Amino acid sequence: MMAALAAAALSAPAHAKDANDFGVLVMAHGGGPQWNREVGDALAPLAREQPLEIAFGMADAASLQEGVERLQAQGVKRIGVVRLFVSGESWYERTAQIVGLAPGAPPRPAVGHSQHSGHGEHGGHRMEFWRLDSKAEFAMSHEGLMDAPEMGEVLAERARGLSRDAAKEDVLILAHGPADDAEDARWKAQLDGRAERVRAALPFRRVQVETLREDWPDKREAAEARIRAYVERANREGGRALVVPFRVQGFGPYAKVLAGLDYASDGRGLVPSPQLTQWVQRQASQLRTQFPAAAGSAAAAP
Repeated sequence: MMAALAAAALSAPAHAKDANDFGVLVMAHGGGPQWNREVGDALAPLAREQPLEIAFGMADAASLQEGVERLQAQGVKRIGVVRLFVSGESWYERTAQIVGLAPGAPPRPAVGHSQHSGHGEHGGHRMEFWRLDSKAEFAMSHEGLMDAPEMGEVLAERARGLSRDAAKEDVLILAHGPADDAEDARWKAQLDGRAERVRAALPFRRVQVETLREDWPDKREAAEARIRAYVERANREGGRALVVPFRVQGFGPYAKVLAGLDYASDGRGLVPSPQLTQWVQRQASQLRTQFPAAAGSAAAAP
């Protein structure tokens, strides 16, 4: 199972861990073996410095409970929950309810109860919803990757690596996108802020952000048309498009969307990159300061 994969990827000698009772639980969407492995590899350096586990899924109480129990087995009593999502809003309220920082989640079902019943799935992921059974204290991050200055340098490095003649190249930064139009506009504004680092890296002809709105067919059709038109224009004007995905891992469905067009991409998302590792460490360090010096006191609200 994915939790076991995460545990194996992040195993480290006990003597290398922090001597105190703080640990980190990273929430990550999860995917196939390569998706999970690359995320695990990115976080492995941090796991050598402190207890750290991954809960794959989208705010699934079962995977979060498993991660918490693995941390508690290492003596952790204070847990910083770092949410590895593009948007800081993704599953934020639901996660706060699950870890007990906000009301609304029911108690954990009794042993033997069908914990999947009535909780559903999303994209093949478990979506169980109940309050964690734990005496640990929690603090939770809010910043998303699209808010993180570190991700601008990742985009710049990807674009520099693809570039041959920047004056004839149009960079397309491509992200998933949400359903709501106002929220989609916020995504694009935040991502355009990260794109400033790309504009400063080389004198590219154009740098543009687009979202595919990939889970909403009525939104996706128009988005696909804009995306393809951008790439086609680059070719018509005697240049080429460089496509840089703003995803945690991989190229997602973009190869299919761009089928038949001439463009350049290395297919890599935000991992592997040292900047993503540094961002997780920054989130964890900030969460650690929210706890009192002595374990057992009430955790600060996020």
